[in-house]
Amino acid sequence: MPELTIFAGSVYGNAQHVAEQVQEELEGQGVKCEVLSDPQVSDFTDATAILVVTSTTGQGDIPPNLEFVFADLKDAFPLLNQKPFAVAALGDSSYDTFCGGGRQFHELLLELQGNAVADMLEVDAIETLEPEKDVLEWVNTIKDKLVG
Repeated sequence: MPELTIFAGSVYGNAQHVAEQVQEELEGQGVKCEVLSDPQVSDFTDATAILVVTSTTGQGDIPPNLEFVFADLKDAFPLLNQKPFAVAALGDSSYDTFCGGGRQFHELLLELQGNAVADMLEVDAIETLEPEKDVLEWVNTIKDKLVG
């Protein structure tokens, strides 16, 4: 079983790429990771630690590949019993709904009694052309809290 399950919420592939870069980096450090882009509720409940890397679409919405599991998590409401998690949100601050998808996921995981090991990271497309650099730097600072 992986030490960290990375859930990638992507519309155009950017968040998926970032998630895969995080996986590559952490596996290079000896952390077993798995990236999921079409997860089920059980993937969240079975995970040892959770990292959500998601973009935002529409009016602050969760990307289509995660919207069903998000709704299923809200309906089933499986308690995460202080399971460590973190959320990296990719967005564009020129929109009112900047990082809305990430915010929704962060709030839901808190409601499910997950343990946020860090504040949600907001990566602004206006400020950075390579979001993977910001996310990798952040993940490396919280890695010990996330996967012990």
